[in-house]
Amino acid sequence: MSIRGKAFIAGIYEHPLREIPDRSVSQIHAEVAAGALADAGLSFSDVDAYFCDGSAGFGPLSNADYMGLRLKHVDSTETGGSSYVVHVGHAAEAIAAGKCHVALVTLAGRPRTAAMGGGGRGFGTPTPDATFEGLWGMSGAVTGYALAATRHMHEFGTTSEQLAEVKVAASLHAQHNPNAFLREPMTVEEVLDSPMICSPLHRGDCCVVTDGGGAVVVVSPEVARDLNRTSAKVLGHGEAIKHADNGRLDLTYTGAVVSGPIAFEEAGVSHADIDYVSIYDSFTITVIETLEDLGFCEKGKGGQFVLGGTLVAPDGRLPFNTDGGGLCNNHPANRGGMTKVIEAVRQLRGEAHPAVQVPNCTIALAHGTGGSIGSRMGSSTLILGTEDA
Repeated sequence: MSIRGKAFIAGIYEHPLREIPDRSVSQIHAEVAAGALADAGLSFSDVDAYFCDGSAGFGPLSNADYMGLRLKHVDSTETGGSSYVVHVGHAAEAIAAGKCHVALVTLAGRPRTAAMGGGGRGFGTPTPDATFEGLWGMSGAVTGYALAATRHMHEFGTTSEQLAEVKVAASLHAQHNPNAFLREPMTVEEVLDSPMICSPLHRGDCCVVTDGGGAVVVVSPEVARDLNRTSAKVLGHGEAIKHADNGRLDLTYTGAVVSGPIAFEEAGVSHADIDYVSIYDSFTITVIETLEDLGFCEKGKGGQFVLGGTLVAPDGRLPFNTDGGGLCNNHPANRGGMTKVIEAVRQLRGEAHPAVQVPNCTIALAHGTGGSIGSRMGSSTLILGTEDA
């Protein structure tokens, strides 16, 4: 069963704050839920399906109770930062199967406040892989990505200057976002002059750590027709998990090599049809590898592809992350897939900042990455279109 045209994103909301010391995670879930429902012209009583990860309490059980939701379908799929792109696909599947009509998807977290001593969730009981790998320096998020960047450089000649172009594009966009955590444009030289965090990745190559959250409302075509709101049509979706393969791991590709073709085939579009992309940018190398794996350029050519303002809106060949992305704007709960969907919908609605709005944007791609491209990871690709796409 294809989900093409079977569901629409009718409401979106991104929490405006990047440090939230005075609210609980449950409160943030409720605030973004209220914002997205209001954007769609719906209320909590209209919601009959709920999607979130399991990072707070009992996930959907705790949040549904807190928000007073009356549900007949729930999903707490956990694939790290790609979870919320997965959730949109699963919501579309549930709607297409007749399981529900109005699906609410929420994300919330306070990792920045927690890092400053304000409390927050841990990462649960260590798994066998984490216990083993932690002995060899893989306990931090940046280490796996640094390994991937080093291998990509060795295999294909990718340079730090090319990686920096990704950050430059994100920073040029973030200057127009009043809520962005980092709003100052950067040059390649400034990225390279920033402190080395884990060679070859500088601080400028790394995402921000923020509190916050976001929500989307996915509805059936019948509900979308009755709303006084422009919606984004779900055209295609794919998901995949890439394993560490007991250490026999190729660090030069991601799960996007599987999720991307699935989404493109279901959507019935080509790469030339894509007007805008939201690419998970936990680190600059994540973007380089993902663009290659999604098929926008040849494997190993990602560093060359991003040169010359390719990613810069509104006139680049492939404008990306026009809100500033995880590198500059927001990485709520260390799970950036949600914000990727939100900005793709803004672009399709024509609601991005005028300085970065892509002209005649009719087809957009949002991609999430979870886990680490240096070990095991989950990928999810979502292709959206305007209502008449």
